[in-house]
Amino acid sequence: MFFMSISLGSVSIPFKDVYTSLTGGEASKSTWEYIIINYRLPKAITAILVGTGLSISGLLMQTLFRNPLAGPYVLGLSSGASLGVAFVILGAGFLPYFLKVIALSSYGIVLASTLGSTLVLLLVLLVSQRLRDTMAILIVGLMFGSFTTAIVSVLTYFSTAEQLQKFTFWSLGNLGNLSWNSICVLAFSVCSGLVLSAGSIKPLNALLLGENYAKSMGLNLKKTRLVIIFATSILSGSITAFAGPIAFIGLAVPHIAKLTFQTSDHKILFWSTLLFGAIIVLFCDIVSQMPGFDVTLPINAITSIIGAPVVIWLLVRKRNFQ
Repeated sequence: MFFMSISLGSVSIPFKDVYTSLTGGEASKSTWEYIIINYRLPKAITAILVGTGLSISGLLMQTLFRNPLAGPYVLGLSSGASLGVAFVILGAGFLPYFLKVIALSSYGIVLASTLGSTLVLLLVLLVSQRLRDTMAILIVGLMFGSFTTAIVSVLTYFSTAEQLQKFTFWSLGNLGNLSWNSICVLAFSVCSGLVLSAGSIKPLNALLLGENYAKSMGLNLKKTRLVIIFATSILSGSITAFAGPIAFIGLAVPHIAKLTFQTSDHKILFWSTLLFGAIIVLFCDIVSQMPGFDVTLPINAITSIIGAPVVIWLLVRKRNFQ
């Protein structure tokens, strides 16, 4: 999928030239090499980071809250990021010209998204310190999400058509247009979140049978809960900041892994979810590039259009075999 993502697009590049270019050689055409190194390779790497990060954060949230509908954005982090970006894009008209130019740059939008999701994270962590019930944290996260969405709606109402269009394009998600510096920052954030998540595999297995059972096994529930929430925040917050809110992946990929391997053991689920997440986002990226056409579809639409039927088919197939 990685090589296909680089090879296919509006300009089709042979696999041989892709391999040659990636291993330090020269492709048959200099334009192909330029396209590979500067456009398609960064996009493919971003797709892998997005797929692995969102799918693992979805798995963490579904296990922590024991809710199959929980996803990486259930704590309101996506809404917080959207609020930060909305303040920048929809409220840019109230800023002086030089601040407006800085705020509307790619780094300004990333910074605004990061600050928004971080603010919501801090509020959730503050509230979680005072709550013993994990389900109460889920409700608090949903309430924060509703509150920030309401503020975005108010900003949207008073915005111009041009501002609305730019905000809509950001909300559709985008795997391209990231510089190598941005990819390095995103890779560091995602890898940090994945390391924290991998260290939580044993506690996650203990949580499958409930919090009381986990406590009886000697698990420090409060510490485990904070680590899981923090890991999810790093993963989903950084991805939303750089690629926008990518739908479906975090919610559905853990279910695809569970239905494929017929297990709830996180020693298997963690790595299978990681792999499936990368494969599915790369495949969605290939479809969104519309091979042979000049059109590029929004990645957010493709992930749901392709992914939802797959999950339904797996569920129906499982039921037929039972």
